[in-house]
Amino acid sequence: MVAGRTREAGFPPPTYPRKAVRKSGGGTDRAVREAGARRRNRELVSHLVESGVLTDPAVKAAFEAVLRHQFLPGRRLAYVYEDTAIPTKTNEQGIALSSSSQPAIMALMLQQLARDVFGAPNVQVLSPRWLEGGVHLAGVVDMPYARLFIMALVAAAVAGIWVYLNHLPQGRRMQAVMQNRELAACSGIPTASVDRRTFFIGSGLAGVAGVALCLLGPIGPTLGVNYIVDAFLVVIVGGLGQIRGAVLAAVALGILDAFVEWGTQASFAKVVVFVAIVAFLQVRPQGMFVLKTRALT
Repeated sequence: MVAGRTREAGFPPPTYPRKAVRKSGGGTDRAVREAGARRRNRELVSHLVESGVLTDPAVKAAFEAVLRHQFLPGRRLAYVYEDTAIPTKTNEQGIALSSSSQPAIMALMLQQLARDVFGAPNVQVLSPRWLEGGVHLAGVVDMPYARLFIMALVAAAVAGIWVYLNHLPQGRRMQAVMQNRELAACSGIPTASVDRRTFFIGSGLAGVAGVALCLLGPIGPTLGVNYIVDAFLVVIVGGLGQIRGAVLAAVALGILDAFVEWGTQASFAKVVVFVAIVAFLQVRPQGMFVLKTRALT
């Protein structure tokens, strides 16, 4: 009757925005919970690394990618991301019948599993026959086929990632989530799906890098430790989120390291590279290239 009288009087029917408000609030609460979970997950990983439990780079990457609260719904984040086992089911007397794994114990188990499967010492991988030999350049420089293949593999991977990020909708969604997760979630982008896709792509690139390293020498579970520092330095010097910056920084730092090492020693070359990086960051702390955004601050 009220609605009919309202239409007869010429007034628009009443609207009830309660559901929209609840939906928006729920999305905001989920975004805040996800942000808090990632922060606590980083603190947990840092604690495991500082305590000497987490040493394998692959296991560390897995701990950073997998969020524990997704497997323990209804638990407080501060309780979920502690380095302790969490009871998931108890009886009437309060005795735990089942519990989740303790992060420190799980890290040790995964690292030992890698050693048991692949062996503790590094393993030599034989290259295919068509990668044997090399090319003589100007009668002075010898370029093995294996290193030329690695250069072509890196160029193909970089080109593929550049096309994916700049010319495909999935890549643009990935950049949006990286730049502003909350705004991307409010725009309808499924951030959890983007996170999983990003993890899959990163894992695939890590596998490609492992194939390339197989052609250079023996490999083992802790091989990534020798390259992780250089990788972080390349990303920082090139600029966060900038593919061209990472490529140029890798080429520049590699040439500088090889040039200094050619006349001195490898340890002295590392010192020179670190000094050059510190001096460069004093001038341009944001790196070679900066991500351009529109913001009020």
